[in-house]
Amino acid sequence: MGVPKFLVCVFAVLLNFTALAATSAPDPIAAALADPARPAADRARDSLRKPASLLALAGVQAGQRVVDIGPGTGYYTRLLSHIVGPQGQVFAFNPTWLDTKFPKSREGVSALIASGCTNVTSSIQPMAEISFDAPVDLIFFVQLYHDQHWQHVDIAQMNQAIFRALRPGGVYFVVDHRAPAGTTDAQIDKLHRIDPAVVRREVLAAGFTLEAESDLLGNPQDPLTGGVFDPAIRGQTDQFILKFRKPAR
Repeated sequence: MGVPKFLVCVFAVLLNFTALAATSAPDPIAAALADPARPAADRARDSLRKPASLLALAGVQAGQRVVDIGPGTGYYTRLLSHIVGPQGQVFAFNPTWLDTKFPKSREGVSALIASGCTNVTSSIQPMAEISFDAPVDLIFFVQLYHDQHWQHVDIAQMNQAIFRALRPGGVYFVVDHRAPAGTTDAQIDKLHRIDPAVVRREVLAAGFTLEAESDLLGNPQDPLTGGVFDPAIRGQTDQFILKFRKPAR
């Protein structure tokens, strides 16, 4: 016996409705980027930072608990806040040493929260002792990993603390300015760059697995010899992206 025609029509309508719903569902990353509340200064940086592709690679999703290490003016914090939504939470984390050197970083987070990002929480702790009230899904570490070297943070202890802070299967996402192989801590202090092989080795030693590498923010024209604040290269440095994951078991 064949399927009655009216049921075939019902199934067809349901399939079309499902397909339409899937295609019309708003992209949370695109929605965050299009938020009219975003400062013009943030929008002006999008072409260089490529946030849509970067955040997609990080895998940030609604409802997640995310840590933004060294939020600065809140460029990524604001986007993360929008994407994780009211059921999620973003910890704008400043290491104690950074808060001491640049107290305005704390003011920036307070201003962001006051502007409507109510799911953002300020957190100031020693970098090597980072921890939270419950496991987090994603730790987002952009352009600040190298600073922990010249600030003489215990890197092994820091990465172990980050490992503990993440839920099983959680993501540790590192973006930084590329340095030539063999760059010393003294040179990191001067150039604000780090060799990605060093980051890879240090993070893997804490128990993470390397899930992805990307040259999304790469620039082969960067000679890697100048400091990142040099006007000739500022904002256009060769940057590497490393996505690590804490094993699910």
